[in-house]
Amino acid sequence: LFVDSQIVKWNVEAAIKSFKGDKEAQAVVDRIDVHYQPGHGFTSMGETKESDGRYFNSDNKFSKDRFLPVGPLHCETAQLIDISGDKMKLVHDHSVLSEPHDSIIVRRDIIKTRQIYDMDEFPNAVKDPAESGVFRNGKKVTVKLTSQAPAFSMREFKLKKGDEVTLILTNHDKVEDLTHGFAMPKYDINFIVNPQETKAVTFIADKPGVYWCYCTHFCHALH
Repeated sequence: LFVDSQIVKWNVEAAIKSFKGDKEAQAVVDRIDVHYQPGHGFTSMGETKESDGRYFNSDNKFSKDRFLPVGPLHCETAQLIDISGDKMKLVHDHSVLSEPHDSIIVRRDIIKTRQIYDMDEFPNAVKDPAESGVFRNGKKVTVKLTSQAPAFSMREFKLKKGDEVTLILTNHDKVEDLTHGFAMPKYDINFIVNPQETKAVTFIADKPGVYWCYCTHFCHALH
């Protein structure tokens, strides 16, 4: 099937009969072409005890001509197939990262997303902008920051060369999707913090100078 570029639906009972020598048994129920070699396949809820046999996702190889190239690494193709009836139907054709190896299909009703975090779930959350500051214990320094559109709680902070710095940032916004970012390009730091979430990063301040810190996610007209 990898060479034929197809997905094939079988009748297992008929296949067993055919294996035992029944020449009349029709094991193959249907075939459908995919683009191109199907390397890995996954059924809806197939990795659970609630496998429902409704959909099959074909992760395909060597399908780099299906989409416009946007760089050296070309995306490939995955195709969602309705396998619930005797005749299979292609219902969605979409791009995937090259050399796709794993997918999972789960029912929509069991996905419980969270748009806003609970600040109390983060032990090191900076719960009040007044808690912001630079806190030193020898060469170990903790920088506490909050963000609320369109600003950080401190416009600048000072360190000493050689400090081991742990920067803690809490997003105080409560609006869904009001994500903030924190970047220090010269230290290869860049992370996002979702509403009411806290994240931290540790680095060594080993280069003297002035370094820009900025938000990488647009949050406000004055961002």
